[in-house]
Amino acid sequence: MSGNVTSLFRSTAAHSPSMAALTRESDGGAGPVDFCIPCNPYFPTPAMFDEMAGRLRDIITYYPSGADTITAELCGLLQLPPQCVAMGNGSTELITWIDHLLVRESLAVPVPTFGRWTDQPMETGKRVDMFPLQEADGFALDLARYAEFVRARGTRAVVICNPNNPDGGYLHKQALVQFMDAMADRDLVVIDESFLEFADAEAEPSVVQEAMLRPNVVVLRSLGKNFGLHGIRFGYLVANPALAGRVRAMLPKWNLNSFAEHVVFMLRDHGPEYARSLHQVRRDRLEMASQLSALPGLTVYPSQGNFLFVRLPVGAEGTVVRDRMLTEHRVLVRECGNKIGSSSRFLRLVVRPQVDVRRLVSGLEQVLYGSRRGAAVPEPATGTSYSSGTAAVDRLVSETNGAGMRALAVQPAGPPGLAAAPAAGTGMPLPAAVPVAPAAATVGPMPVPAPQQVPAPAPVPQPAPYPGPVPAPHPAPVHQPAPAPVPQPAPGPYPAPAPAPAAPAPYSVPAGPTPLGVPARGGLTAAQVRGTDGLESVPAAGRPASQGRPDPAGMGRTG
Repeated sequence: MSGNVTSLFRSTAAHSPSMAALTRESDGGAGPVDFCIPCNPYFPTPAMFDEMAGRLRDIITYYPSGADTITAELCGLLQLPPQCVAMGNGSTELITWIDHLLVRESLAVPVPTFGRWTDQPMETGKRVDMFPLQEADGFALDLARYAEFVRARGTRAVVICNPNNPDGGYLHKQALVQFMDAMADRDLVVIDESFLEFADAEAEPSVVQEAMLRPNVVVLRSLGKNFGLHGIRFGYLVANPALAGRVRAMLPKWNLNSFAEHVVFMLRDHGPEYARSLHQVRRDRLEMASQLSALPGLTVYPSQGNFLFVRLPVGAEGTVVRDRMLTEHRVLVRECGNKIGSSSRFLRLVVRPQVDVRRLVSGLEQVLYGSRRGAAVPEPATGTSYSSGTAAVDRLVSETNGAGMRALAVQPAGPPGLAAAPAAGTGMPLPAAVPVAPAAATVGPMPVPAPQQVPAPAPVPQPAPYPGPVPAPHPAPVHQPAPAPVPQPAPGPYPAPAPAPAAPAPYSVPAGPTPLGVPARGGLTAAQVRGTDGLESVPAAGRPASQGRPDPAGMGRTG
């Protein structure tokens, strides 16, 4: 592998170079072990690959059947009505059409999450209201607070990824259904279930049946991720017939390729193998999390996806770790510094078989703590000689637990990871972090700076730390504002000369939509991310609901 791999990452529009590009750089050898692209390593089976290889000539020579034929076969397997399903050339194609056809002026998205949900609407000039997930809360999405945020901003469309990418956070079905009902007055609610097949928190986690009964809900699914076939671009959405039909009517006749057709028609005979593959991935996830959490200073977040979100030890820079893992150990990892709401302190690592995990852990041990070329994590006595440009801030946050006072620093009882939960009162509680968000919301992609860099002892390692079926969007059990922060910031509603409501909710703002370009409390607009004043955003009145076909690149402004 080339010594200067950083140029490979800088020269690509994606977060990482393609496997083909990395293989070309390996001087004729095989590509690296891939812990970057989240797919199923156990499916298709070797026998299925052999079958496809034997029919390769016919598969790539002839046109596939129309999308209606392939969709009908898939719906027969899933027991879904075909009129409620639209299949696309990957979930990204469907996200593009959802944006063009169903999103009018604004979209709310928790961050960090899958990048196309923030980037795609911005490319078409819409306002993106970003709801920051708190590191101190294990990046768990509080649905009640999210609903308040949506209403305070006046956002018209809402997105939730379940499990979320990159952290693997999971929301129980009952809580999601309640949220969907609370958002019945919005234009659109999208539940992205691209990684849901890997979840085992409950027996029936999907909301596809509920989505078909509601006029404004779309569920997105990804076959490529479930089957480990990202090269075959195929995914599907489920919605009521009217919504699904609007998307399906705009898709090209042959938007699905012959490989996709062949795999879909193979599934009927290979259901047991697919079920076993999912079971094995779930077992591997537990074992991999256990091994990673044993590394000193490495924090592993609970996940229901086929990947793990980890925070590197203090002083370690993600790009340095990524490059050295690739050049020295031929292991490709996903550094998350380019994800809005994340930083280079975080990696997303795909769940793989144990033989690969041992190679990953061994490489991380050498890169983070070894001495062959200098450890990425220095010894405590080495002063400020950190490899990270933000090491001084990281160290201060570590010593003070993000509270600014060294007396509040908390030392974990053992190695961080999944084995121990933070003690009560440790970390940065979410209600205390919210009042400072408005002052930092316009600075950059991290609206709440303190929680994002708090290396708390161990973030919520319980098997189901997320809201679960109990919290509904309306009661707000988490809203317990600390008595000290509330009177000090004096955000405005209390001495307000204007008729602003003095509500105790963290996102209390004047009623009605916030004007374009004005930051939401605790969120970012798309204009702020682009560094503009937001005046170029397209108002709702200028974008008819029946927007036509996008330009060839799928990215031009419309309306």
